[in-house]
Amino acid sequence: MAAAAQQFCCKPAAALHTKPRLAALPARASRTQKLSVRAVAAPELPPATQNGSAPKKNGATPESGLPSFGKGAMGGSGKKRVLVLGTGWAAMSFVKAFDEAMKEKYELVLVSPRNYFVYTPLLPAMCAGTVEERSIVEPVRAVLGNKGKFFEAKCTDINPEEKSIVACFPEDAGFPEACFKISYDYLVIGVGSVNNTFNIQGVEEHTMFFKTVEDAARLRLRISECFERAALPQTTPEERKKLLSFVIVGGGPTGVEVAAELHDLITEDLVKLYPDEVKDVSIRVIELMDHVLSMYDRAIGEYTAERFKRSGIELVLNSRVKAVGAETVTVVDKQNTEFEIPFGACVWATGVAMHPVVRTLQEKLGKDVQNHFRSAVTDEFLRVKGSNGTIFALGDAATIEQNTATKKATELFDKYAATHPDGRLTLAELQQLMREASEEFPHLREHATFLDGKLGSQRFGGLAFKAFLEANKDKASMYRDLGIVDPSSTLNHDQFTALLSNIDKGLRALPATAQVAKQQGEYLAEALRAADGNVDELPKAAPQFQYSHKGSMAYVGGDRAVMDVPKVGPLMGLAAGLVWRGFETWSQISFRNRILVANDWARTKVFGRDTSRV
Repeated sequence: MAAAAQQFCCKPAAALHTKPRLAALPARASRTQKLSVRAVAAPELPPATQNGSAPKKNGATPESGLPSFGKGAMGGSGKKRVLVLGTGWAAMSFVKAFDEAMKEKYELVLVSPRNYFVYTPLLPAMCAGTVEERSIVEPVRAVLGNKGKFFEAKCTDINPEEKSIVACFPEDAGFPEACFKISYDYLVIGVGSVNNTFNIQGVEEHTMFFKTVEDAARLRLRISECFERAALPQTTPEERKKLLSFVIVGGGPTGVEVAAELHDLITEDLVKLYPDEVKDVSIRVIELMDHVLSMYDRAIGEYTAERFKRSGIELVLNSRVKAVGAETVTVVDKQNTEFEIPFGACVWATGVAMHPVVRTLQEKLGKDVQNHFRSAVTDEFLRVKGSNGTIFALGDAATIEQNTATKKATELFDKYAATHPDGRLTLAELQQLMREASEEFPHLREHATFLDGKLGSQRFGGLAFKAFLEANKDKASMYRDLGIVDPSSTLNHDQFTALLSNIDKGLRALPATAQVAKQQGEYLAEALRAADGNVDELPKAAPQFQYSHKGSMAYVGGDRAVMDVPKVGPLMGLAAGLVWRGFETWSQISFRNRILVANDWARTKVFGRDTSRV
């Protein structure tokens, strides 16, 4: 949120630095263990020249005092330096498609705080032990080869004017700080996104995010801890039920797959090891909409719901999370009834937010050209607006500028508000407007989908919800507390225009999935190849980026999967499960990973999952 929608591939993910042993669910800050090491001086970098000047002592630059990996550091060949940030789907697809022949024109440098790529669609399988973490991880240097140079460092600042960044060795590695500057000719930002808590109390402290290898490993450990604690002789029946209550917030592909894999783990393996405890297990999925997998064909959501019902997985639909405590999650349903669900583990699998690197760039370029709430705004060639064509953004970190609906606000308002006596727009009319106008303005389709839900007006930052509250201030207090829209409230022309303007600011042309990120990474590599070193003439050398949707899929448990394929329609069941498993195996980034994942599938079927608490 983010997440994560998975469309043949999930969202780009960061991954594991360390895997700590946790006796209890800790605060977010203790997810990694810092090494206790003796402080030593940071190693000197090789001398580097900056703009042809003589190298400074220790490679330091007079402007900042930081060591500098400047132009000419790799031989002074005069090649255009392409600096890539990130090791997720977008960045690694670009690197993999970067032909070695391109080294004659470009100098490739890759910077990321993680030195590996993780195949995120199989993170749910990893948290249940169906596949092992090393099977879905590939070292960056193995993919990069001799195409360029890699630095394990976190970008902390971007200077578009002087075309440089500041990067630092990851703090959680346990070594003294080591920051340096890198200049670039062209910057490629593929850092993805971060988790979105929607400012809900307790999410950061008491839930487990599900976006990285570290998160999946932590959940796997937590499941083992819950069962072992539940099996102790002094554990009361009430405490046992709480410990074995697993709550997943978010009914998208990630939440559905986590629930499905967890159910498989319990019914296929843990039932043999904890025969007295499994009867107290409960798995619940909380979803704001009235069906799960809401971005798929409706039949898929209904099939998944029926499948989960037979499996004993409870769907808590039309409900929103109000707060999360240390042992309970507070939920409000469609009747505005507030209740608590105890848990041993709560997984937060919904919502994504802007990455700090993108926010830094947005501030440097100015809110007048960069005003999207979650991503950097680019043109059709993936060039960031306001960067003079020197910065590109891919995947979750980017959104292509689209035609906005605000310019037609008056025309739309007059058409749909005409049926109301006082010429105002009701919630029902707004729903119809969003659905029909989405043919011309595709970014309204998501809003139309969620407005159809009982609590859909509160999605996307509650834009519609806030608009109706503002328009009906006399009842705003009561309905704000209830968390619903006053059914009799309406919008006038100015209020409707303001709502469209806010929606346009958050406009995202393409879904935040790895399928999009992968295609964009491959496109940019091909575009740079076509530009032949003269990236300034990119529009003449390459076509605009065009996304080709291949379809969506999700695993729903019991070797079954669901698929939403263009021009084919929804596919569900065991056959779809076989296709899903084959696709996820073949789509690994390397042949090594394909073999390891295939071996994991076979091992799980023959020997079961490893439930050791390590």
